[in-house]
Amino acid sequence: MPEGQRVLQGMGTVITIWVQHETPEVILEEAAQRAAAFEQRFSANDPTSELMQINQQAGQGAIATAPELFELIALGKTHSLPKDSYLNIAIGPLVQEWRIGFQDAHLPTPEKIAELLPKTDPAKIVLDEALQTVGLAAGMKLDLGAVAKGYFADLLMTYFKQVGVTAALIDLGGNVMTYGDAPSHADGYWRIGIQNPFLPRGNFVAALKVRNQSVVTSGIYERTYQVAGKTYHHIFDRETGYPLESAIASVTILSDRSVDGEIWTTRLFGKEPQAILQELAPLEGITGLVITKQGELIYPQELARSIETPTAE
Repeated sequence: MPEGQRVLQGMGTVITIWVQHETPEVILEEAAQRAAAFEQRFSANDPTSELMQINQQAGQGAIATAPELFELIALGKTHSLPKDSYLNIAIGPLVQEWRIGFQDAHLPTPEKIAELLPKTDPAKIVLDEALQTVGLAAGMKLDLGAVAKGYFADLLMTYFKQVGVTAALIDLGGNVMTYGDAPSHADGYWRIGIQNPFLPRGNFVAALKVRNQSVVTSGIYERTYQVAGKTYHHIFDRETGYPLESAIASVTILSDRSVDGEIWTTRLFGKEPQAILQELAPLEGITGLVITKQGELIYPQELARSIETPTAE
């Protein structure tokens, strides 16, 4: 079966897409166009995006949205509401103030953080499912960065299956989606590396054997800002307005849907390792692996057969 690969820039990362299909270049071109269209709709940094139109309308009434954007906002709100969730799609005002991961990153004053915190309450996101409208209180800003890549990966993989792709890999930087048999392994399983959070990119502490599943990793190394000898990362504590203080260096979720991996890596990030595994245990089709700041790999027993480490080879 013919195969092809395309490398794109988008969604704040490098996107690599590989497919097996009778006409791979046709499929890859469509995938590239869908990636560009998705970013135009969901970007929190493009002032012309549909998401930014909602943010610009904050305090002035609800705005009608495309079904996919409404669906993702509704899903994000659902997982942002629990008090113990570290996912918060209403965190936009703090993200835009800190600017971690951008050249103009800076340390806000305590007064500024105190001013912005009341504007990050996800309960104030007003959704009308019948009308597909989204309304925000004045000063609010949605940021879907914690969930958008996974949602896009799921949409793209659905398209691949519809057009008869026999195998595919979507790599969105920390978010990998697999389908079909891996061409380079006799057992058909893909090997997805788990980044060592203490070493430069491309250094893996282990690999997960997966097929027809997604692997999402979120870590404190992804986007950082250093000032006065202290390193701040991009996952915020909704109570303090500062980056989370956590014993976790990274969380990896293995799931059937990529958006579930995005949700749970962020939702659980501030918890203790065993608490993370306990919360994942009853979820169908979802499991995880935690790396602590001490370098420990912690995972449930049923995941052991899917993990390959350098010492185990």
